[in-house]
Amino acid sequence: MTYAIVEAGGKQVWMQAGKFYDINYVPGNPGDVIELNRVLFMYKDNIFKIGTPFLQSNFVKAKILRHVKGKKITVFKIKPKKNARCKKGHRQKLTRLLVQSII
Repeated sequence: MTYAIVEAGGKQVWMQAGKFYDINYVPGNPGDVIELNRVLFMYKDNIFKIGTPFLQSNFVKAKILRHVKGKKITVFKIKPKKNARCKKGHRQKLTRLLVQSII
């Protein structure tokens, strides 16, 4: 089992080949292949590789499947002793990636 921990979209994501992941929005069209080169950690053939902070020679090839929106988050603010209320909603833009290979 080969896996890697990659920094993508400002977060650290545990990735494995053949699986898909939702990360923060990455510009590109569905069907484009991108390379994620900010690999922090890699496990392959019982060998651990740890970057300082990143591994120079390793990267992850992933295909953009589609752009989606995350779950709706509602923010409701109330000012005490006043009739001031503010209700806002937010849906984060996400990109669904299919990991093709870890090199």
